[in-house]
Amino acid sequence: MLVMQRPTIEALGEESDNRQRFAVGPLEPGFGHTLGNSLRRTLLSSIPGAAITTARFDDSLHEFDTIAGVAEDVTDIILNLKDIVVTSVADEAVTMRLDARGAGTVTAGDIECPSDVEVLNKDLHIATLNSKGRLAIDLTVEQGRGYLSSNREDDSRVIGVIPIDSIFSPVRRVAFDVEPTRVEQATNYDRLVIEIETDGSITAAEALASAGATLRSLVDLVATMSDEPRGLELGEIVDAAVSSPDLDL
Repeated sequence: MLVMQRPTIEALGEESDNRQRFAVGPLEPGFGHTLGNSLRRTLLSSIPGAAITTARFDDSLHEFDTIAGVAEDVTDIILNLKDIVVTSVADEAVTMRLDARGAGTVTAGDIECPSDVEVLNKDLHIATLNSKGRLAIDLTVEQGRGYLSSNREDDSRVIGVIPIDSIFSPVRRVAFDVEPTRVEQATNYDRLVIEIETDGSITAAEALASAGATLRSLVDLVATMSDEPRGLELGEIVDAAVSSPDLDL
């Protein structure tokens, strides 16, 4: 009877600057790239997150405008708003409010958030005001996946509400490498080393676990096609020193 070594997963060091590396192995020859490409695609496109989707300025109707007392024009302010990292546990769209007056720098920390929304990068620069300046904006936060263009068609668009390019994915960068590893006398097995960087709204481990769950649900569709699915008898599992059951792929 064919007995295969079950792969394990381990974190390589602690998370630093929202970045962490993981190793998966041993994998059958060729499956390192198969799993690496699948995880990378899923991590970059299919992890849900929250983002600002629209902005409504009290003193401006469109993005090609300027506001008295504000150094930046509306276009520059919107570009800064795109960099705000938020988390949301609300099922529906929610509104944040920014209302700053007087000389000084306006940052993301000046935004008033409802209880189910949090701004993570509070030091992010948004605008600079003079003594007579005022910047008042309503910001809509929604949950989604992937990317939502500001050029999207919306029949319910309201004059003065400016759509914003929205990146919902909390994963900023994924890179992987496949290394050779040994299983008994065989030296052609794969070891997948994957590095994940997030925006801080979730950890790299949470992102990897979410991607694994997404891929598992897709593979389950194929597994149920057979009336009598055949499985493999697995060998003894060798647990990694820092392995996590949450990352079981």
